[in-house]
Amino acid sequence: MESTGTVLRELRGAQKSSRGVSLYSRYVNRPAGRLLAAGAYRTGLTPNQVTLISAAFTFPGLAAVALAEPSWWLGAVVYAALAVGFAFDSADGQLARLTGRGGPDGEWLDHVVDCAKMILVHTAVLISFYRYTELPSEAWLLLPLGFLFTAVLTFCAGLLREQLGRAAARTAPAAGGATAPVSRVRAVALLPADYGVFCLVFLLLGAPGVFRVGYALLAAVHALFLVAFLAKWFRELKALRAG
Repeated sequence: MESTGTVLRELRGAQKSSRGVSLYSRYVNRPAGRLLAAGAYRTGLTPNQVTLISAAFTFPGLAAVALAEPSWWLGAVVYAALAVGFAFDSADGQLARLTGRGGPDGEWLDHVVDCAKMILVHTAVLISFYRYTELPSEAWLLLPLGFLFTAVLTFCAGLLREQLGRAAARTAPAAGGATAPVSRVRAVALLPADYGVFCLVFLLLGAPGVFRVGYALLAAVHALFLVAFLAKWFRELKALRAG
């Protein structure tokens, strides 16, 4: 069995590109996932099992948001569960690339868990608002629904962009030229759209009014990112067709 240090070095060489990745994912979540992937490798876990471990941390944390009265301790527990689940979400892909055991089934399972997480997190906030929070107006109940719409549309449109781009690349002649460098400015700009940064808002559950404002601000930022992403992806796919 290879040493942990050797496994970690091999994992560093099996990383996905850092293009389009925020600073949080690059310097916090991916390194944490790398450690978890190394541990999973040494214990003989498969990438699909790591994906299920991610779900085992994430879904109880989201259930707690919906079923327990907001408090500071609840916020800390929820944040820890979501952050650990997100790190395992990074670990499954790293483990798959290290072992060569990834496949369509693993990619499908990973996307199913991600989609379920995306739907449940905003559904849990909606339930919490309805059950426990004295809202200034019932119109606030529309906020989680709007955030849910934004998140799902971003996820589906991004997934389609990736799949259609792959299909076009298979039929188009290979393009030359150097790969664009990773932009640190872009990595900083993407921080508000990073799921790991979003999870931090749950640390504010002990102050429901502050949590509501923070959640609303993130919803607004994600809506702006959605508009920008849709325009960007449309241009890219149109350019692929023209090419």
